[in-house]
Amino acid sequence: MGHRNRCETSVVRVDEQREIAYAEYGRPDGTPLVFLHGTPGSRRLGALLDHAARTHDVRVLAPERPGYGRSSPWPERSVADAAAFVTPVLDDAGVDAARLAGFSGGGPYALSTAATRPDRVDRVDVIAGATPPRVGGDAPAVQRLLGTLATRAPRVLGGLLRGQAWCAERLDPSFVVGQYTASNATEPVPDRVAETVQADFVEAFAQGRSGAVTEFRTTSTDWGVDLTAIETDVDLWYGTADTNVPFAHARGLERAIPTAELHALDGADHLRTLVRSVPAVVAADR
Repeated sequence: MGHRNRCETSVVRVDEQREIAYAEYGRPDGTPLVFLHGTPGSRRLGALLDHAARTHDVRVLAPERPGYGRSSPWPERSVADAAAFVTPVLDDAGVDAARLAGFSGGGPYALSTAATRPDRVDRVDVIAGATPPRVGGDAPAVQRLLGTLATRAPRVLGGLLRGQAWCAERLDPSFVVGQYTASNATEPVPDRVAETVQADFVEAFAQGRSGAVTEFRTTSTDWGVDLTAIETDVDLWYGTADTNVPFAHARGLERAIPTAELHALDGADHLRTLVRSVPAVVAADR
């Protein structure tokens, strides 16, 4: 079993070399939901689900994937290895099966777990999730650049991320929020959301840049996951104004997953897709 501190954070040992950290939000005895953060990200982003989880009697488990926050690095992992760090969290929390929700870069890992460990997954929600290259088409220029650097010049990317983390810790939350929002958006981002997103970004690099470099590399190539093997219900939540993940890519993902249903959030950018979808995602048994 893992050990807990007053911040409701647990650390579970996966094997002799690795540990996975996760935080809990919502109701301790509620319906379990595993929330997978973006790339980069940490357990801190799960705080955005806390209010809805308490309202709907849901227990949120928010793990940090390897190389983020307090979780041990695992540079050689792939998207197909998702269950190797999701199931130990379920075991440690005493949960047989749970709903999975993956935001942005967490989406691939939610789908991977559903494809490889259907016995541990009740349903899946993908929120503005990254899509496989063969499904979504060409990624936006920034994502292509990050994937190229992660593959060909990981040290350069690590240096860039180090600089971003330094700025994020010292500047206004708008520095981080701007990476996930459209410049012409008129809907304000609440202060609590902006502060959580900033804390999430800073915590992601608490021990280094390994997690982000690994994921920018692995999600830009074939995931090694058979999406047609997914049998559980999958809801896809995508914003029509998301420049991080174009809406056309979401349509491709819907076609690739037999059980998927696409929900369009009109005018929502990347971060606002998360904020606006949380109440429906957290609400039990839609």
